[in-house]
Amino acid sequence: MANPQKGKAAQEFVPIREIRDGVMITEDNRMHMILMASSLNFALRSSDEQEAITAQYQNFLNSIDFSVQIIIQSRRLNIEPYLATLREAERAQPNELLKLQTREYIEFVRTFVQTTKIVAKNFYVVVTFVATGLDAGKGLLAGLFGSMKKTGPRMDDTKFEEYRSQLWQRVETVSGALSSTGVRTVPLNTEELVELLYGYFNPGELERGNAPQMQN
Repeated sequence: MANPQKGKAAQEFVPIREIRDGVMITEDNRMHMILMASSLNFALRSSDEQEAITAQYQNFLNSIDFSVQIIIQSRRLNIEPYLATLREAERAQPNELLKLQTREYIEFVRTFVQTTKIVAKNFYVVVTFVATGLDAGKGLLAGLFGSMKKTGPRMDDTKFEEYRSQLWQRVETVSGALSSTGVRTVPLNTEELVELLYGYFNPGELERGNAPQMQN
């Protein structure tokens, strides 16, 4: 007997209805905006600065009356673009001694990264809006990797703009509160959202430098 799951496209298992104008809409009608956040080296701050940052972070948590999610993404550092730049510099270098030194440096970097696990970390804040009467359900990542019921067609433009405006108010509240701690945030646009989600479902591809291409 044929497996009923066989032949289904991977997209059928991804509970994201659409990504529009930097907003991700999941199949349960929740709207999400994802902010990339800068890092903060807390350990290098003085004790007074640490206390001030902690107090501001407490103020941030107390200032919001809706839930947010903080995501830390760890990926093995992909140095191929950097090495490609060095190889171009090597080919263009007229001085043979400098060309040899560049080649040796490329080999050193490549070997060092292969033998040492160097991880790049990115930080994100997920802000969600749920229209009145809709079930808040599970968190974003639980939803992304869990099963969710299909609920219907594309959200119409009028509702989208209304809900997006309310979602944006939440985004501004979060961004303003985090800026007081020294953390800068910027919302991801549509292309950046696609690349981020592609990386979650295909972690090995981004490490190899195979990012998705947007269709015009």
